This record gives sequence, C-alpha cells and structure tokens, in this order.
Amino acid sequence: MCTHNSARSQMAEGYLRAHYSDLFEAASAGNDPRGVHPIAIAVMDEIGIDISGQRSKLVDEFFSAGIDIVVKVCDCEHETCPFFPGVLETIHAGFPDPSAFDGTPRERTAQFRQVRDAITAWIDQTFVPGYGQLRIRL
Repeated sequence: MCTHNSARSQMAEGYLRAHYSDLFEAASAGNDPRGVHPIAIAVMDEIGIDISGQRSKLVDEFFSAGIDIVVKVCDCEHETCPFFPGVLETIHAGFPDPSAFDGTPRERTAQFRQVRDAITAWIDQTFVPGYGQLRIRL
C-alpha cells in the first residue's frame, strides 16, 4: 500500500507478480488512488515487467478480502499512510514518492529507477524465501 497507489506499490505488485507469484498473491491499493504513473510503467518495462494493465485501487476494496500481511511502502514522514484493519501483520518500509520528485524528465526517470531498485531489492531480501502462501497487499 501507498498513499496514491500510482508508483511504489504498483511497482512492488508488478515485481511480486512477475517473480514470486508462486509464493505470493499480491495486489496494491492506496487511500487516495490517482492512476498508475506513466514513468512507473516505463521503468518497470525496462526490467521486463509490464504493469500497464494494472489500475489504482482504493484500499477499501480489500477490507473483506482476508489479507494476511499488509506492506506499507509510503514515506509516512511526509504522507498519510493508509490504514488496513484486521490483518495478521503490518510491515512498513518507507520509500520516497518518486512522483513527487522535481526535475527534468530524465532526472525524474532516474529517480523512479532508484525507487524501483530499492523496492525490488527490499522485496528480495525481506520476503524471499520465507512467508510461503500468504496474501499480501502493497
């Protein structure tokens, strides 16, 4: 989960689906969805993952879904992280919102890449292997 469900959680969802769908059922959501950011789509495509078919979702869609783990990837120091009731575990790993970065198109794309790489490395180190067949909402 992240605030706008446009970049961080979308990249995490796509990465989990592409690399670890045998271990996890992943979906992403936020408390203020704004659509999947086009630069997030582009930088994920660079690593062979197509997230262009994903959509931003409001966290409320998943309240009755029986979620085991919620992973919050929002930067709670600068944002309001979504709240998700009734889960077994909540994990917070804050990453800066790349859509909030300023700069030229080239600089913004580089910042999206940095966040993408940080998120994918964190997923590899934190979840694989280890949790088995749990449903995760990012």
